[in-house]
Amino acid sequence: MALDKAPSWQPWLQSEFDQPYMQALKRFLQAEKAAHKVIYPHSSEWFHALEATPLDQVKVVIIGQDPYHQPGQAHGLCFSVRPGVRIPPSLVNIYKELQADLGIAPAGHGYLEHWAQQGVLLLNAVLTVEQSNANAHQGKGWESFTDRVIQLVDEQCEHVVFMLWGSYAQKKGANIDRDRHLVLKAPHPSPLSAHRGFLGCRHFSQANHWLEEQGREPIDWQLSATPAS
Repeated sequence: MALDKAPSWQPWLQSEFDQPYMQALKRFLQAEKAAHKVIYPHSSEWFHALEATPLDQVKVVIIGQDPYHQPGQAHGLCFSVRPGVRIPPSLVNIYKELQADLGIAPAGHGYLEHWAQQGVLLLNAVLTVEQSNANAHQGKGWESFTDRVIQLVDEQCEHVVFMLWGSYAQKKGANIDRDRHLVLKAPHPSPLSAHRGFLGCRHFSQANHWLEEQGREPIDWQLSATPAS
């Protein structure tokens, strides 16, 4: 486990790898691999959210729970799937809200790399999962690491929008400095809860309006018809 491809985060996070919780997590993941369990995403993509969105470029943070657990889906960005993979139900609802809020027609794919490259940190709370076993790696140490990532953004960045969807994300973002950052809350976009207030939350237009007020470039939420994989 290393942050070689995330140089902007490395000075702040490298010491985490020496912490007892991270050593325990490493041993757990090694044991899972030794037991021939399939882990998603591939180990080269565990830190892809940090690699795609440098610390000094973060404008928006979206917090997910853990990676998709079926083959070919997860690639290290929350809510995102690889090109050619069926769009998951929660992302379908995110696209519905984007269309209602900003008039952006739903993309024919679920690959959100374009958002990440503009400063949208798409961070899962847990960065790995066992195939076909949702939440299998919860409570193993990843949460402490991603808490530190959120703390870093809170402390080191200025004028960031945190989109906290669902009670899990809202608890994880409970200590964000509301004087310096914009915190937007809504129910989770899952089909089980989206109708309770995610649909109609207008977070995307609110985020862009606030970023512009702070003198920052807004996010282009429009995804291309055919993404580069």
